[in-house]
This record gives sequence, structure tokens and C-alpha cells, in this order.
Amino acid sequence: MTDKNRVIALGFFDGIHIGHSALLERALAVARETDRIPSVITFDTSPKSFVTGNPVELINSPEDRAGLIHRIFGIEDVIFLHFDRTTAEIKWNEFIEMLHADFGASYLIAGRDHRFGHRGEGDADKLKAYCEERGIGCGIIPEVIYKGAACSSTLIRGLLKDGGISAANGYLGHPHVLTDVVRYGYRLGRTLGTPTINMRFGDGVLIPARGVYATRVYLDGGEVRCGVTNIGTRPTVSGGDETVTAETHIIDYRANLYGHNVRIEFFERLRPEMRFSGTDELKAQIQRDIESVRKYFAGVT
Repeated sequence: MTDKNRVIALGFFDGIHIGHSALLERALAVARETDRIPSVITFDTSPKSFVTGNPVELINSPEDRAGLIHRIFGIEDVIFLHFDRTTAEIKWNEFIEMLHADFGASYLIAGRDHRFGHRGEGDADKLKAYCEERGIGCGIIPEVIYKGAACSSTLIRGLLKDGGISAANGYLGHPHVLTDVVRYGYRLGRTLGTPTINMRFGDGVLIPARGVYATRVYLDGGEVRCGVTNIGTRPTVSGGDETVTAETHIIDYRANLYGHNVRIEFFERLRPEMRFSGTDELKAQIQRDIESVRKYFAGVT
């Protein structure tokens, strides 16, 4: 039995979109009013993927999910439970008791469509009724509608795959994000006068539509720079390597970042990925992309 006294928001929180924001803001508000600890409980892998056997591409890695919750909402306690056979088979009421006994849940918050427990037999109505019986506070958050559509991770995945980064960001309520350790790449950018940092999407994480994006780059020490990010395989120079990476030229920046942890935020897709006749044509296009990014952020407050 823990001595913690927590307000816990429940959900998988893929993408941390504006529907999730309503849950997290409620958790913060209740915690402040009642002197409890605002917390989030989620899973390391997709329950739907585990139960159905069909992989669900994730909008963010678990690390980026936690990072978004920390940065945007100031919630430090993001607890990841491992989803396995035992988790999948726990009865819905036993799951609530576990949250209460092991994590100090004295107030639970969930969305109207939240399902939990074996075969998803637990729902918002059962959660609320059970919490009332046990003297546990409970809040149920209604569905969030944005631009006439229910906000959902499924909708956002489709937008990202189609290159609709601006529309996806509207539903997310923040720029789409990728955080990774900078890796060694082809290093061709150095010879073109536009060095790049090379990053990869984690296993199971959705790769947005290939193309060139206007991005902001957040460095270890808190420095923020504008960037030109290419998502794709670099068809002009890759020699047939089909590994998809996010390769970013940080504008007006030359320091060595290999091995550093860097966050990229995506704002606008400038164009699709293209194959050029040679490095001279590629170099000229990169310069045009740099100017496009400068103009884009000059108009963004």
C-alpha cells in the first residue's frame, strides 16, 4: 500500500492531442484544489496491438509521450505499466483496486470512450459507479470536437501519413515531435556546405509522409534553432539504402552534435522528397529550402 495520494489520468495518450489535454488539465486542476499529486498512468506498448496482434503505429515514442506531458502540463509523474498477458487479463474492477492500492489513486479521470480491463469490459460508467462505491473521486471527460471532427489518434495518424502536418498539429495542439540521439549518417551535407544531423524513428513509431519540413530544433542546453528536415531515404545519394531517417540541416549552426539528444518539432511540409540529377541540383534545392524555412518562421510568432 503506497502512501501517495494521487489524481490519476487514465489512457494510452498517443500523440497527446487536444482530447487528452482536457483530461490532463482536469487532473491538474483537481490536484491543485485538493493537494494531491497529479499523475498519468499509461502503457509502454499499445494494448490494441497486443490484444489484436495487428501492430498500431504510434504517433510518438513512450519517451516523447512523457516529454510532452512534462513540458506542456508540468506533470512529472508519468507512470508506464508494462502491457502483457497478465495485464490484458486483469478484471476491470481489479484494475481500479490496483491503482488505488499500489499507486495511491484517490481520484481517477478518464475519457468518455475509455475502456479497460479484460476484453475492455470496463468503461466510463462502470469506472464512475465503482469509484463512488469505494469513496474514490472520479471525473469523466466528454469527447472533444475540433473543426467538426472528434479528436482521435487515428485521425492524426492519417493526417501525418498524408503529409498534413499543419492539420495534424491543430488536432495535437502542439507541433508533432521527434526526439532521438544524433547518429552518424552519410556526411554528404558537409561537402555541400549544409551539414545535417541524422535521427531515426523508434520501432513501431509512425513515419510521417516523406518530404522536406520546416522544423524547430531544440538542443541539449535549451538553445532553439530553425531547421530544414528531410524525412526519407535521400534517393539522390543513398545508393539504394531504403532506411528512412529524419535528416536535419540546422540553419546557421555548425557545432558537432553526434551523440547528443535533440528534439525536432515539425511545423510545415514544404515539398515531397525528390530525386535530383546530381549533387549540384541537390545543393541548389537545399538553398531554396533554407530560404523557404526562413520565410515560414519569419511569419510565425
